[in-house]
Amino acid sequence: MPTPSIFLPSRSPSRMPLPLFNGKVAAGFPSPADDYVEKTLDLNELLVQKPAATFFVRAQGESMLGAGIHPNDILVVDRSMEAVPGKIVICALNGELTVKRLERENEQWQLKAENPAYPDIVIHEELEMVIWGVVTNVIHSV
Repeated sequence: MPTPSIFLPSRSPSRMPLPLFNGKVAAGFPSPADDYVEKTLDLNELLVQKPAATFFVRAQGESMLGAGIHPNDILVVDRSMEAVPGKIVICALNGELTVKRLERENEQWQLKAENPAYPDIVIHEELEMVIWGVVTNVIHSV
């Protein structure tokens, strides 16, 4: 099994505020852009709410395409969040990391893929599973 790429946020991140333009960008029909900066935005503040409980991991495979998670995306994971049904979680299954949506159907816990080409995983007693955290953001190139 290849070692997953796991990154931890810096304990003393350098600030790099970037311009955040006032207004929104139309995804349908073009709209004139505003000519001024409303404020600055620090990506650490946007993506990392609890630095001591946050780590980053690189996604592998295509089982979560329907959730907007593509191969090589970087997932922002918060270990302090409660893993409740409907959340996307990182967990170790029998020693291997996976990312899936946690669900509970008919009193049965499952890890659901977001791609019909991949099977869901029913959680049972014989399965060694540890939830590492909840995915809060996905970073990917376009």
